[in-house]
Amino acid sequence: MAKTEQIGIVVKTKQDKTIMVSIKQQFKHPVYSKIIVQSKTYMVHDENNSANVGDKVLIKETRPLSAKKHWLLKEVL
Repeated sequence: MAKTEQIGIVVKTKQDKTIMVSIKQQFKHPVYSKIIVQSKTYMVHDENNSANVGDKVLIKETRPLSAKKHWLLKEVL
């Protein structure tokens, strides 16, 4: 499995060393040719609590850190 990197927006920082990052994806519907926007939210490990709500961040896939956390904060953009 290849380690992937994605860019998203921080939507929550309530937990210690964990942030919630929303990633939006756009694609064109194959039949109706309408642009569809889907978003998915990931739990991301933030060791230093450096990200704030609204920040654009780069996250990297990693080994499972907990039951729902499989992403690591690489940098705040």
